[in-house]
Amino acid sequence: MKRYLIIRLFQSLLAMLAISMIAFVLSHLSGSPVDAMLPDDAGPEEAERLIRLWGLDRPYHEQYLVFLGNALQGNLGDSIKWSGQTAMGLVLDRLPATLQLGGFAIIVSTIIALPIGVLAAVYKDSPFDSFGKLIALLGQAMPNFWLGIVLIWVFAVTLNWFPTSGRGGLANMILPAIAMGWFQVAALMRLTRSAMLEVLDSEYVKLARIKGVPEWRVVWVHAFRNAAIVPLTYFGLIAGSIFTGSVVIETVFAWPGTGLLAIDAIRGRDFPVVQAVVLTFAGVFILANLIVDTLYAYLDPRIRYR
Repeated sequence: MKRYLIIRLFQSLLAMLAISMIAFVLSHLSGSPVDAMLPDDAGPEEAERLIRLWGLDRPYHEQYLVFLGNALQGNLGDSIKWSGQTAMGLVLDRLPATLQLGGFAIIVSTIIALPIGVLAAVYKDSPFDSFGKLIALLGQAMPNFWLGIVLIWVFAVTLNWFPTSGRGGLANMILPAIAMGWFQVAALMRLTRSAMLEVLDSEYVKLARIKGVPEWRVVWVHAFRNAAIVPLTYFGLIAGSIFTGSVVIETVFAWPGTGLLAIDAIRGRDFPVVQAVVLTFAGVFILANLIVDTLYAYLDPRIRYR
């Protein structure tokens, strides 16, 4: 067990190292931040002074080693676009908004997906089952940014039921949470339906029905308790994908989270902030996968590295 966890932890650290390299390279490919920071009438002397100030005149491998050393200390440098603020400080200021929206999206996905998945399995090959399959198909086929725009047009602009953008109360979270979590609705529903179909055909469920246990108790207590193991193991991936996939939805709904911060930083060529956002998102996703792998090892002792 210890060997398995040590190997998985080592693999996670290697993944973070690889992601830090990719983030460093891609952020520099977007162009020099000096062009975005200097006014149009700035001369070459001012540009050279700014390049030396930010260390952009050093070779790329030296810049990366400095960046990696600072990252290990939790210091990713000062923001280029937002003067006077550190890159990690900006990310931490915006992170609660992303966690709020992502957590609400997970709740919405769970509330919608689990009942539909259970009932689709109970009423297999019925019109309700076909309805569930249609939801799964649409959830996996519709891009979330397109769904967000449609939701704004229908429910915010036409019907005026919800705000179009911004962060506020519960009403501000409903539309972006649905747009963000709709793909996960499809995945969770399909997993729940498949697990329930397998459990409903098991011997102990048949025995419970023979003993005269009420059907609702057979489905929601005996069957669902065991079938829930499969979708529960998927929750780690859901959490990671929702939090890291918030960039598009936060931009569509002008939600002031880390996703919108990443877009603004890319537009301003703010290397430190872009790198801080990417590493934070990668850390969340890798941590979620590591927790799921650890739970797998505890739930199934057969999962080991030989």
